[in-house]
Amino acid sequence: MAAKDLYEKDFYKILGVDKKASADEIKKKYRSLARDLHPDKNQGNVALEEKFKAVSEAYDILSDSKKRAEYDEARSMFERGGFRAPTGGGQNYQGGDFGDIFGGGNPQDIFANLFGGGGRRGPRKGSDLQTESTITFKESVFGTTLDLKLNTDGNGPQNISARVPAGVNDGAKIRVKGKGAPGEAGPGDLFIQLQVKPHAIFSRKGENLILTLPVTFAEAALGADIKVPTLTGDDVTVRLAAGTPTGRVLRVKGRGIKKGAITGDLLVTIEVQVPRKAEGKAEEAIKAFAAATANEDVRAEFNAKAKL
Repeated sequence: MAAKDLYEKDFYKILGVDKKASADEIKKKYRSLARDLHPDKNQGNVALEEKFKAVSEAYDILSDSKKRAEYDEARSMFERGGFRAPTGGGQNYQGGDFGDIFGGGNPQDIFANLFGGGGRRGPRKGSDLQTESTITFKESVFGTTLDLKLNTDGNGPQNISARVPAGVNDGAKIRVKGKGAPGEAGPGDLFIQLQVKPHAIFSRKGENLILTLPVTFAEAALGADIKVPTLTGDDVTVRLAAGTPTGRVLRVKGRGIKKGAITGDLLVTIEVQVPRKAEGKAEEAIKAFAAATANEDVRAEFNAKAKL
């Protein structure tokens, strides 16, 4: 793509966002457009395929703070007429504010260099493209291989395989080299933004896995050995000391997320369950317990602090 095409394009208008839009607003708008325009959803619709490429190109620039700042500055110069080189300026043009800001040179060549083009130094690679894929929480922890069917070169859908490394976070991007738009110097790259589905009981904090474990009042009061599920499918046993309160965190070493040379832990938060309804012997036992502990004021310290 010619440099002139880059700085004459209004990427904000292409995405449908304000020039002052935040990074989150830009990301949200891109995701919405990408879902509607994705080639997999509109196979054979050339117009929508081209619009998808344009949206991807705009997001590539506006989602990168450095590229966005350079683009805004260059667009501002262009709109003020600052890119009009004098007759005979050519590659040696050094005049005006543009030369002061970007170090001189032909404006179109300089603007192309901002985005890795190289101006007139030779043929350019094709544009990078972006898409999204959703993976399970378990796949994000252990890694997986994505098998996608995308139309990246305008010649129809093609099968693309991409390896997702273990331990990736929600929102992470992986790059597939050479699977972007075609260009004179070869195709660009394809970037896949990952969305991780929440797990029913597991979550993560860094490389640690987090789990809330329900236990009975008796287990918490008297102590117990309890089996805890793990993502690998087997169980580990944790020991509750007598008198374990709700909110206490037990650590199971080495049962977290393995990322490179680092392996996190499994953090188990205890949640004592109170019977919703006690009847018969259970009710009698609770009443007996209440009578046996009637002289114990569990709110004495709490009430004292309230008077400070």
